[in-house]
Amino acid sequence: MSKVTFLGGGSFGTALAILLAKKNNIVSIYDRSINVVNDININRKNDKFIKNLTILEEVTAFNDIEEAVKDADYVVLAVPSHVIRSVSKQLKGKIPDNIPIISIAKGIEEHTDKRLSVVIKEELDNPVVILSGPSHAEEVALELPTALVASSEKMEYASEVQNLFMTSSFRVYTNDDIIGVEIGGAIKNIIALAAGVLDGIGYGDNTKAALMTRGMKEISRVGIHLGGKAETFYGLTGMGDLIVTCTSMHSRNRRAGLLIGQGLSVDKVLDEVGMVVEGVKACKAFYELKEKINISMPITDMLYKVLFEDKNPKQGVEELMLRDKKSEIF
Repeated sequence: MSKVTFLGGGSFGTALAILLAKKNNIVSIYDRSINVVNDININRKNDKFIKNLTILEEVTAFNDIEEAVKDADYVVLAVPSHVIRSVSKQLKGKIPDNIPIISIAKGIEEHTDKRLSVVIKEELDNPVVILSGPSHAEEVALELPTALVASSEKMEYASEVQNLFMTSSFRVYTNDDIIGVEIGGAIKNIIALAAGVLDGIGYGDNTKAALMTRGMKEISRVGIHLGGKAETFYGLTGMGDLIVTCTSMHSRNRRAGLLIGQGLSVDKVLDEVGMVVEGVKACKAFYELKEKINISMPITDMLYKVLFEDKNPKQGVEELMLRDKKSEIF
């Protein structure tokens, strides 16, 4: 039995907290919203982020981060990518250096282009494990069969996390390619957002299949350039995550893209979705990165123009289709 603290009371963190509580672990959730904390502790629910669930008594919510992490054996960063650094700074001095930090966020840091594990390591001396893969919170909470990947620079900690989370419905693999795991999980949000735009325009299965396939090429091209292994991108954190986020209405990125494709502005879409849409931030971050490293990311490039330069989505698709002829392999 372990004590596990989740920093962030969002949907995926809550689903994983329930999973660990059912394995007889002691689970704490820190959230900055007192309403979320009270909903968990009093009503045994978290209706702001994930409805129709009962949260076990083994899960306790806190509005104070120091209280939440007291005596923790593991700390899970269950916050959006853009606050990973600030939350890591908050942790400094509050936990021993040997406590593994598990990150379930997907993205890279804007402006620095750093992977999230690097960001965490710059703020903390703790071992860092990335837990990633095709995993909608709604399905994890219902104990539908799900598979993820745990990765770390120190693989003994990835194995610990594998053991911590494994159940009959939640399978965890290990992969020592932490660069590939993080890059695959980040770029797929961009492609999923683009897939939603296509759905909003009204295109069909042919179009989405083309987008996902060329999106996979974009993910692997950039990932390999940054030091990831090709085989990682055809695994759970690449292809697996791409499939689930491009095809499911559980996906915030796809839902947001759908509304953008129907003509809503990005600001209105983000208000309507009501939660962080990682693909928007990832698109901006990888657009900046591709300019620095001079690598081709045509889908990201066009989506950036739709999101931030008022490009008409349908015109953007036409321009992608009419680019210079080339071989599929390159």
